[in-house]
Parts: sequence; structure tokens; C-alpha cells
Amino acid sequence: THNLSPRRFYLHPELSKDLVGTHPPGAHSLVAVSVGYFLEDFVDMLCNQKLHQSWELLFHHSVVIVCFGIAVLLHQYVGFALVALLVEINSIFLHLRQILLMSNLVHTTCYRLNSVVNLGTYVVFRIATLAWMTRWLFLNRQNVPPATYAVGTVGMAIMTPMNIILFYRLLRSDFFK
Repeated sequence: THNLSPRRFYLHPELSKDLVGTHPPGAHSLVAVSVGYFLEDFVDMLCNQKLHQSWELLFHHSVVIVCFGIAVLLHQYVGFALVALLVEINSIFLHLRQILLMSNLVHTTCYRLNSVVNLGTYVVFRIATLAWMTRWLFLNRQNVPPATYAVGTVGMAIMTPMNIILFYRLLRSDFFK
């Protein structure tokens, strides 16, 4: 997981200038493995959950699989996909929240602490990262082929509102009951 750390940007400053053709060693493999994870999770949800409970995550996974799949197949935009993986750091706390909910530990200090950390990492690793990615895509539109720019723009246009809605739900559920 050291490929996800901010240190990686320090060690590979070229990433901040070129997310299209530049990526650190191992990044392509990390993004490829992530595609496999999202595919496996997608199939698992299809087989084991009701569609009305999982459609948002299935939709999310579809967008990620397409976008990351393009990066893996073209060996381009791997740096951009690597930045997108920063979003998944927050997933640790989202999953811990689900485990605590399923364990009926909502009224515990652990749940309350996780709620605060979850919201903090949500703002930093989801909202701020998606905002940065959207900005980067907009500022670099002249360097991105139209088809790829369209996929990236649609992907960001889907992911950003989905994450804002989830943030609102978390805020309402955990802080404004």
C-alpha cells in the first residue's frame, strides 16, 4: 500500500505534472489488482445482495472498472488512477462502521471515534481528492484525447455527487439523528 502514500508524490514529483504517461514502479500492477478487486466485489454483490440494496455500489464499481480498465489496458492514466485510489483509504473506516453497526455497537466510544475519523478521512480522501481530480482533468483537457476526456468527465460527474450524497447520509445518520 506504500504506492498510495503522499510520500509517493514526494518521491515521484513528476506525477503532479503528468498523470497520463508517468507512474511509479508497481503502480500499473496496483491499478490492475484494483480492477480485479472491483470485479470480484461486483460479482459478489450481484450474487449475494438484493439489487435495491446494492445498486449504488454496483454503479460505482462499474464506473471504476471502466476507468481503471482503460488505464490498465492503455498503460496511460495510471497516475490518475493511482490518485483515485486515495479515495479508498476512507473505505477502511466506512467498512469498520458497517461492522460496528452489524455488531450492534452503535452506542459505543469505538463507534463514535470511528464516526469522527470516518468523516475526517471522507473529507480529505474522498471529497478533496475528487475535487482535485476534477480540477486536474479540467486544467489538462487539451492534453487528454476527447474520448478519454469524456470518460473521465462522466466518471467524475458520477462519482462526485454519489460521494456528496453518501457524505450527507453519514453526517445525518451519525451526527444529526
